[in-house]
Amino acid sequence: MDRAAIVEENFRSRVTARAFPPGADPQGPLSPKLAVAAYRAQCLSRALDLQSRAMQAQGQGFYTIGSSGHEGMAAVAIALRVSDPAFLHYRDAAFQIARSGQVPGQTIAWDMLLSFACSSEDPISGGRHKVLGSRALNIPPQTSTIASHLPKAVGAAYSIGMAKRHRPEFAEYPEDAVVYCSFGDASANHSTAQGAFNTAQWAAIQSSPLPLLFVCEDNGIGISTKTPEGWIAASFAQRPGLRYFACDGLDLFDTYRVASEAADFVRTHRKPAFLHVRTVRLYGHAGADVPTSYLSRAEVEADEANDPLLHSVRLLSAAGAMAPDAALAVYEETRAEVAHLAATAATRPRLRTAGDVMASLIPPKRICAPSNGPGAETRAAAFGSDLAGHDDPQPMNRLLNWALTDLMLEHPEITLMGEDVGRKGGVYGVTQKLQKRFGADRVIDTLLDEQSILGLAIGMAQNGFTPMPEIQFLAYLHNAEDQLRGEAATLPFFSNGQYANPMVVRIAGLGYQKGFGGHFHNDNSVAVLRDIPGLILACPSNGADAAQMLRECTRLAREEQRVVVFLEPIALYPMRDLHGAADGAWMARYPAREDRLGFGEVGCDGEGDDLAIVSFANGYYLSHQARPVLEQEGIRTRLIDLRWLSPLPEESLLAALDGAKRVLIVDETRRTGGIAEGLMALLAEGTDLPVSRLTAEDSFIATGPAYGATLPSKDSIIAAARACVTSGGA
Repeated sequence: MDRAAIVEENFRSRVTARAFPPGADPQGPLSPKLAVAAYRAQCLSRALDLQSRAMQAQGQGFYTIGSSGHEGMAAVAIALRVSDPAFLHYRDAAFQIARSGQVPGQTIAWDMLLSFACSSEDPISGGRHKVLGSRALNIPPQTSTIASHLPKAVGAAYSIGMAKRHRPEFAEYPEDAVVYCSFGDASANHSTAQGAFNTAQWAAIQSSPLPLLFVCEDNGIGISTKTPEGWIAASFAQRPGLRYFACDGLDLFDTYRVASEAADFVRTHRKPAFLHVRTVRLYGHAGADVPTSYLSRAEVEADEANDPLLHSVRLLSAAGAMAPDAALAVYEETRAEVAHLAATAATRPRLRTAGDVMASLIPPKRICAPSNGPGAETRAAAFGSDLAGHDDPQPMNRLLNWALTDLMLEHPEITLMGEDVGRKGGVYGVTQKLQKRFGADRVIDTLLDEQSILGLAIGMAQNGFTPMPEIQFLAYLHNAEDQLRGEAATLPFFSNGQYANPMVVRIAGLGYQKGFGGHFHNDNSVAVLRDIPGLILACPSNGADAAQMLRECTRLAREEQRVVVFLEPIALYPMRDLHGAADGAWMARYPAREDRLGFGEVGCDGEGDDLAIVSFANGYYLSHQARPVLEQEGIRTRLIDLRWLSPLPEESLLAALDGAKRVLIVDETRRTGGIAEGLMALLAEGTDLPVSRLTAEDSFIATGPAYGATLPSKDSIIAAARACVTSGGA
């Protein structure tokens, strides 16, 4: 017999027979009215779980993870405020339902049934995924919540204290808010979760305000792998900087009392806390999972005997809040109402086309208040002696530093964070002096954890800031890429554009550093960034472009709510010369503050029609070195700087190629998964031009004299260009 049917039959028969599981008497401040409200939320959560299973069996519903056994979270919701942002565990339907009771006009059962049916009318995801979430309830949807949401919860909590000092134009959270973040006992072991706990403790020890309530819903198992008895308590009860609370999630009164104490501690002291909630898991993990395939029948039946709804009926009766017969009637009425609504929800329209599905990949634009920028005196005070150098040619790293200074002066919500960005000024000096100019709260020296750096940025973005996290080297991104793929870029998609994580992620990367670091400091793999829908990847080749592109990237984040990665070529940071020593040909003057290079605008140098060399970053620099040789040989050459690597600037690139007879792509990323792959496809589909490519090898980069052996060079570009012209590009 189906375990869900067994649990339901047990509930009905045991309530009728008054055969309740043993437990403590009701104690604490939960009023009879609130206790009944929590029980009603529990019944609705259970009814929705059962209806979801029925819809799937009928082909009208789709994969979902139920909340049965975790219904005690309704009491936690009542202990918090609707204005407290909540990043929910996927078993927290009862939390969302209970919170909806605090906001007039909610149709929570209907809304969740639309989600089960993947209807395009689903108010949170528009039919893209079954997720908990609600804009009205201050619950951003989480796409998986296998720990990946914990770092951003830390960032959101940090943003509340930050907003007291620098209130962003689009701030979301009140000053006394508490950030709520729940997860399962198995997820607590994930390295991402451990990084978030560590970061929260690290901040608390330094007295940084961090009003964050971690909530671990401990049902003792992760899919089929048991959590050792006592593991969560042993792991978290004595952590420095993280206050530990524990309650019995099967007991509404105990859960409400302890959750209220934990929330009050966090709200009063502005420090993180850990609430350990005992729960059970009913029906198995999800979908067609059968718990008796990996648990003994006795273990399964023991959890079923501890059904939270049975405990709640017992407690309500003992408290004089509701008699068992009345409680059973509420359950039956809720089941009938949900079944009635589900029949209609299953008929509502669903997404059909690729356009329908993709409509929310790009978040909506927002109108920002106009900014005239700082006055001359303010700007002069910030720049100090650097102001005198603005009219002189400078290398890229200095122009980027000045661009960051102007952007932070103009937009007080911009915040930088990363390893060594503050007092040291970055490994390559790009953020030098910025902490002195703007303070340690806007230029944050973080701990060494890329997941926490990006999580800090994501959470702050959800409270109206424009974060600029720095990943010190491109290779270090791979420790944390899921924060971009699974969190930042997916939020607009799964919230139907209602939430976004606008930010500019600065990453120092690519190759050509002589004698330093090897493949960890010279990484030319950008495939993971090109593969994230909705993400913008920008890469300058020279200082003037870098300053102007960074301004455009900031505009894209602030006004268009985009996730932008700004890839800064390390080897070109200090580059001064192009053709010979001390020629200074690769330096530029600082562009006027209002100058920007538009999104998708390529650069074009020269009008030669024999050959167009399409490149970016170091490849564009090396192509400039190669061109005089080619011109002397009679090969009239134009150089095109892509600038925007994803999405490819198709329209402006094709326009820049007009009149060219052949194309050579010079790509310093790898042959497999590199930029050239997309360019070759674009040019094959959009032109009839002969196209060749010169790429890096499918290899890591070596240290020492062989630093450039696997990469394009001036000489290899010349050879490839000759072959292209001689053979017609075939």
